[in-house]
Amino acid sequence: MLRDRHLTKNILHDLAEKMVFIGGARQIGKTTLAKELIAPHFKEFAYFNWDVRSDRKKIMDSEYPGSAELLIFDEIHKYRKWKTLIKGEYDAHKERYKFLITGSARLNIYRKGGDSLQGRYHYYTLHPFSLAEILNINSNIEIFKEPPISSADHFNDLKTLEHFGGFPEIFLKQDDRSLRRWHNEKIERLFREDIRDVEAIRDIGNMQLLSDILPSKVGSLLSVNSIREDLEVSHRAISNWINILEQFYYHFRIYPFQKQIIRSIKKDPKLYLFDWSEVEDEGARFENLIASHLLKLVQFLKEYEGYKTNLFYLRNVDKKEVDFLVTVDDKPWFCVEAKLNDTAPSPSLFYFKERLNIPYGYQVIKKQNIDIFKDSVRIISADRFLAGLI
Repeated sequence: MLRDRHLTKNILHDLAEKMVFIGGARQIGKTTLAKELIAPHFKEFAYFNWDVRSDRKKIMDSEYPGSAELLIFDEIHKYRKWKTLIKGEYDAHKERYKFLITGSARLNIYRKGGDSLQGRYHYYTLHPFSLAEILNINSNIEIFKEPPISSADHFNDLKTLEHFGGFPEIFLKQDDRSLRRWHNEKIERLFREDIRDVEAIRDIGNMQLLSDILPSKVGSLLSVNSIREDLEVSHRAISNWINILEQFYYHFRIYPFQKQIIRSIKKDPKLYLFDWSEVEDEGARFENLIASHLLKLVQFLKEYEGYKTNLFYLRNVDKKEVDFLVTVDDKPWFCVEAKLNDTAPSPSLFYFKERLNIPYGYQVIKKQNIDIFKDSVRIISADRFLAGLI
C-alpha cells in the first residue's frame, strides 16, 4: 500500500542519529508506515503495542530481542510516565537499538512537563493521503519560489479524494456504505480507546456532542461562546475539549496573520478537520481539503527541512478575507483563496497581495481545466495546484 513514501527516507535518515516520533490521527497509517515501510530497512525489528498486555510487560521489564536493530513502541503515550520511561530506555540502549515511537496523540505536546526529551528525537506528523501522494508525484518545492503547477488533468482523482477523504483504509475501499460506517465508528473509537486512556473527562457525553457540532463550523470563525450556548456548558470546558480533540488529531486550527498595516483581526481561529469527508457542505469541504494539503506542506517543511513555516488566514476589521497564507520566518510566501467555480479573482486577493507584498497569489477552484493569470493572481484548477504540493 502506498503510504507517505516521501517520509520513509527522511525518517530513516533521522533514525541514524536520534529517536523518531510519529504522531497522527487514529488509523492514519502510522503502524503500516513503521512496520511495512521503515522496518524492512533493518535486518530485524521488534514491535511493542502498549494496548497489548504482554507487550506492556516486556517494555516495563526492558525485555527486547537481542537480534533486533529497530524497536517500535506504539501508543506508549498512554502510560502516564512514558516520557521518563522512553528517556531512560533510549539513554541506556541507543548504541544498540534505533527507537521509533508512534502514537495517536501529539507526542510533541505530551512530552511537556517532567523529564524533557528535548534534543533526543525528531518529530513527524503523518497526514491523510494528499493528491500528489496518490498520484506518486514528487515535486521539488523551494522556499519563496513559485509552487510547481501540474499541466495534467487530475480532476477525477481529486473528486475521489474529496469524497472519501485521505484516511488509507476508507480511501482504498472507495465504498459509500463503508464511508458512513467509518464516520460512526471512528468517533466511538476515538473516545473509547484513545481519549479516555489519557484524559480524565467528566462529561464525555457533551464532549462527544461537541465533535458532532464541529463539522458544521469548518471554514468559519470559531466562536467558543456560541458553542457554549448550544451545549450549555462553561467556556472553560469547551476550550479544554477543543484542545484535547486537536491533540488527538481530530481537527486543526489556523489563526489570523497579524500585521498592523492591514488592520487584521486579533484572535478568532478557523477550524478544519483531518477527515474532511465528514464535512457535508460542499464549499466548506472543498476549503477543508485545500487547508489540509497546505498544512501537510507547511509541517513537512518545518519538521524535516527545519524552516519556520506557518499557515494562517487573512482577515481585517473591514471583513476583507483570504482563506490561506503560507509564511516562512513570518514573511508571506503565497496566499490561496478557495472557490468552487468562480473564475473572477477575489478583490481581497489583490488587496492583501499588495499590502503585504505577497510574492504569489492563487484562486484555487474546483472546476477543471482552468489556468488563468490575471493582474498578478493565478486562477487555477485545484487538481493542478494540489498535485504540485507534498
